[in-house]
Amino acid sequence: MNKARMVATVLGGVAALGLAAAAHAAQQGVTSSEIVLGTHSDLSGPAAVWGVGSVNAMRMRFDEVNAAGGVNGRKIRFIAEDNQYQVPRAVQAANKLLNRDKIFAMVGALGTPMNNAVLKRQLAAGVPNLFPFSGARQMTEPFHKLKFAAVSTYYDQIRAGVKLFTETRGRKAVCAMYQDTDFGREILMAAQDQTKAEGIPLVATTAHKPTDTDFTAALAKLNGAGCDLIMMGTIVRDTIIPVATAKKMGWNVDFVGSVATFYGYVAGAKGGVTEGYYAMTAYEYAYEDTGNALTRDWIRRYRDRFGKDPNQAAQLGYVVADMAVAGLQNAGRDLTTDSLVASLENLRGYRDIFGGSIQSFGPDKHRGTNTAFLAQVQNGRWVRLSDTLGY
Repeated sequence: MNKARMVATVLGGVAALGLAAAAHAAQQGVTSSEIVLGTHSDLSGPAAVWGVGSVNAMRMRFDEVNAAGGVNGRKIRFIAEDNQYQVPRAVQAANKLLNRDKIFAMVGALGTPMNNAVLKRQLAAGVPNLFPFSGARQMTEPFHKLKFAAVSTYYDQIRAGVKLFTETRGRKAVCAMYQDTDFGREILMAAQDQTKAEGIPLVATTAHKPTDTDFTAALAKLNGAGCDLIMMGTIVRDTIIPVATAKKMGWNVDFVGSVATFYGYVAGAKGGVTEGYYAMTAYEYAYEDTGNALTRDWIRRYRDRFGKDPNQAAQLGYVVADMAVAGLQNAGRDLTTDSLVASLENLRGYRDIFGGSIQSFGPDKHRGTNTAFLAQVQNGRWVRLSDTLGY
């Protein structure tokens, strides 16, 4: 090889290495020593009982990973912004995370309307949306390579619930009470579609704002329509108040909600006002005196760190953070958006420590599970009543 050709070859090799290094350096949110993850959640608004617990537990899991050396030699920096369960605040928070903090991925973002408002810009920026705290179909539909979800949809849960109660419990007058939001309308659509499939009418519906606290008129309407099953597009407060109000009215009717109502505050509401309430969920509620050794140890560690017992949101927050870590770990040291997607698409048979549904993904399957089971509030606790169900 002559000298000129040798110099050209060496320079070409150096240039190629430089381009490769530059390409890697250009991966947003990833440096040689750090991975930046973010979330927007409700830390001070009407759904803060979900947001605070989930963010605490995600931070706890990421800190555990960092204490053990990180992910393939990198530490995780986790940034949480308060969306107050308001769309404008979610957009503002996401803009900061995407543009100023330059996050690599969004993990466990809370709220259907909030995720929907953010997703278009987030996906256009090439930032994956991992395991949001929303069971809306939009979290994986239409399919996008950067959207992954870890719970069955509200739609699937409610359809399975309607089918269960009409086919095995003889309920004939199905009704719906729902938040007038993207989330609530998902529940309404599920009730409409399942009753249509069964050839029965959806007898009556009522809509409300997430902040409403008086449901007397709404319940009077549903009672007057003869409802014997009310599917709930609600979360926490707007679940507890209607159920308690119905009992004060002397009306004994079945209320059935989605995983969004499968919450400790709902089960443990003062005076036992939610006793007998039902929820369709894909996750067990882990109690310290009934859980396995791993669960009991986790509950104690959470309590020691945060000074309170973990709630359901904390359990799910820990799970989604752990799944994100599994995806990052299996993506290898050469971490890019594409390597993370490939890693998650090969995540199969994932089991959390709390006994939830098995999670499996694939190139054409970005939702870990589509099953649910029925649980009921009994003596202030959630008790599982059925095997996993579809519709």
